[in-house]
Amino acid sequence: MKIATIGAGYVGLVTGACFANMGHNAICVDIVDGKVDKINKGISPIYEKELDEIIKRNVGKNLTATTDIERAAKDSEIIFICVGTPSRGDGRINLKYIKKAVKDLGGILKKLDYKLIVVKSSVVPGTTENILIPTIEENSDKQAGRDFGICVNPEFLREGLAVEDTLNPDRIVIGEFDKRSGDILYELYKNFKCPILRVNLRTAEMIKYASNNFLATKISFINEISNICQKLDIDVCEVAKGVGLDHRIGHHFLNAGVGFGGSCLPKDLKAMIKLSENNEYNPRLLKSVLEINENQKLKVIETIKSIMDLNGKTATVLGLAFKPETDDIRDAPAITIIEKLMEENTEVRVYDPKAMENFKTINNKIYYANNIDDALKDSDLCIILTEWKEFRNIYEKILNMKKPRVIDGRRVLDKEKANELGIEYFSV
Repeated sequence: MKIATIGAGYVGLVTGACFANMGHNAICVDIVDGKVDKINKGISPIYEKELDEIIKRNVGKNLTATTDIERAAKDSEIIFICVGTPSRGDGRINLKYIKKAVKDLGGILKKLDYKLIVVKSSVVPGTTENILIPTIEENSDKQAGRDFGICVNPEFLREGLAVEDTLNPDRIVIGEFDKRSGDILYELYKNFKCPILRVNLRTAEMIKYASNNFLATKISFINEISNICQKLDIDVCEVAKGVGLDHRIGHHFLNAGVGFGGSCLPKDLKAMIKLSENNEYNPRLLKSVLEINENQKLKVIETIKSIMDLNGKTATVLGLAFKPETDDIRDAPAITIIEKLMEENTEVRVYDPKAMENFKTINNKIYYANNIDDALKDSDLCIILTEWKEFRNIYEKILNMKKPRVIDGRRVLDKEKANELGIEYFSV
C-alpha cells in the first residue's frame, strides 16, 4: 500500500521506515529541511536501534522524505498523522501542531479523491471527533465517512525498541469512524501476528492513555515500596522479583529508581489528570503517581545531602537520556537533578553515549565529557541516572575518582561488589 507519515520524529519516521521495510511505499513528511535531507541520504536524524539500517536499506526505493505535504497526500492511500502533542504548562496537551496538520490536509483534500487519515499522535479522548474531524471537514468541504476516512491508531512503542515494537507489536488498536475506514486500515495490518482490536475513535484514544497511565502507576508503586524498604533495611530488588513472579503482575516496570520520564508517560499522565478535572472528577490515584515521581527525582539530592556537602564539590552524572538505547531527554530525571546540583554550587560533569548533543540545547553550563574516564576524573561523586550497558562494569573507573562514591539511581551496579572494592554505594 502507499502510505504517508506527517511528522518524521520517533513515531512517524519509525512507522514509515518499517512499513517501507515490509514492502509498502512510504513518504515521510517533515517541516525541517535538514531532517528530510538526512533521511534521503540514508541517515536517521534520531537515534533508535536498527533504524539507520532500515532507512539505508529502503531509501530511494520505497522510502523517501519530503517537506511537500501536498505531494505526499496525493501519492498515498493512507495518511498517518504523527506530529507531536507536547504538554502545556497546565497539563493539557498542546494541539497546535496537529491542528495545523489536519487544517493543511483539509485544504489538500479539496482536490483529491478519498483518502484515509489515521491519527497516530496521542490525543485525549474526544479530540478526533470534536476537533480534528470538524477541522478537516471545514477546510476540505468534504464529509468524514463519505469523502474521506478517519481512524485513530495509537502507538505503543518503547523508545530504544521502537523498530522491534513496530514490526512485532503485542496488539494493534484500530479506532474507526466507520466500517470503511476501519477495513482499509485493517488491510494494512491484517498479516501482523497479534490481536487486532477494532473500537470507536474515543475508545482507541482512551486505550493509549489508560495504558501509559497504568505503566506510570507501576513505576511509582515500586518506588513507593522502595522508599519503605529502605526504612526497613529490605532489598527492594528482591521484593520486586518476588512480586513480579505473580502472573497477574509481571516483572515489567517494577524497577525502582529515580522515576520515569520521556515523551509519553509524564505528558499522558498530566493530560489525563487535566481531562478528568475538566469533567468534574478528581483522579486522586493519578495525582499521587505524578507526585511520587516528582519527589523521587528530588530524593537523589536528599540522599546526597545526607552523606556529603555539595558546595564546591564536583559531581559526575552518567546518563542523560530518560532510558537507555535512545537520545531522548524529554522529561528525563537528569534535567531536574542537574539543575538542583547547580543550585548547590556543584560543578557538574556529564556523560551519555547518545544524548549529550540534545542535552546541550537546554544546558550549556556543564562539562560534557568525551568518555566515562573523562567524566569521572577528579570527581567527588558519581550519579548514575540511565542504565546504559556500558555503565554496568565501571568499578575500576570509579576507584580512580577523587572519592569513590556512587549514587545509583537505576541499580546498575552490584552493591556488594562495590562495597568490597571500597566504593561507597547508595541506591535510590
